[in-house]
Amino acid sequence: MSRSVYGIDFGTSNIKIYNGMTKTTLNEKNIIAIKNKNELFEIGDEAYKMYEKAPDNIKVVFPIRYGVIADLKSMKMLFEQFFKKMTGPRGSKMGRFCIAVPADITEVEKRAFYEVVAKSDIKAREIKIVEKPIADAVGLGIDMTSSRGNMIINIGADTTEISVISHGGIVVSRIVKMGGNRLDQMICDIVKRKYNILIGLKTAEQIKCKLSDAMYNEEDDDMDDDILYVYGRNVITGLPSERGVSKDTIYEAIKQFFDDIIEAIKNLLERTPPELTADIIDIGLYLTGASSEIANLDKLIEIETELKVNTIKNPGESVIRGISIIMSDSGYRKLMYEPRESSF
Repeated sequence: MSRSVYGIDFGTSNIKIYNGMTKTTLNEKNIIAIKNKNELFEIGDEAYKMYEKAPDNIKVVFPIRYGVIADLKSMKMLFEQFFKKMTGPRGSKMGRFCIAVPADITEVEKRAFYEVVAKSDIKAREIKIVEKPIADAVGLGIDMTSSRGNMIINIGADTTEISVISHGGIVVSRIVKMGGNRLDQMICDIVKRKYNILIGLKTAEQIKCKLSDAMYNEEDDDMDDDILYVYGRNVITGLPSERGVSKDTIYEAIKQFFDDIIEAIKNLLERTPPELTADIIDIGLYLTGASSEIANLDKLIEIETELKVNTIKNPGESVIRGISIIMSDSGYRKLMYEPRESSF
């Protein structure tokens, strides 16, 4: 099989592109900065540095919202630039592509991901798509020929996709609009309400990474580790201000998020056929996605569902790992397909 293969995971927060020639993966922020409405200014991690800081003539946007493409033109431009960055100006433009798409979206929305590559200046020889839960399962090392049921919970930036797979296909699946970005907004809201300090989403993300805990226990407090000093604007004086944000405050803000995740998992378990439920009891759940790394989230899910929770290293890259395997092994080709034609 040709080594000129490429896998793509268009994530809401990050884009990952696997290069079969070099066996490497590009992983950068899926964001673009456009100057004066139509001039490309910056992309990826460099564009993210400008997020919430850019002047009025520079628009900094994430082209994917809630797991689907919201700005097709910007996404196509971003992809072309990322591909050139990964392969170089003389890189191959005649390779085969596989794109991961959410399972629980419309055919038109799936086709939009296909169009990003098909209508770019990269002349792909073949373009296939694979549903994210399937790629996730391959990346987790699940046997795709087995009849055993497996539940995968992928917590991303804007969405959480919960799926049950068996025989290499999806039996039931559901996307709920909650992810790491919702946590960031919850943190912004409570800091404003409790401390009268306005902070940006990037600062909220730093707080989330440092202080978020799904099973916070006040008795285990270590004051040095459980307070983070951040900067923002005082809503009363309008002046810059520094404030220490406590771990118990953050837990108060984000507790509802964990309750909603647990409820979504239980709802899908209720829709799962009994025979597959028996397999899940035996195997446990798989927890993936970048936002799944919140401290003790796996333990909380175990307690609330009474099921074992399997975690992995670098859960945010489990989908692209699965795509790299699918593209490298002809035995997995049946997992990919072409989306239906749309009115694009």
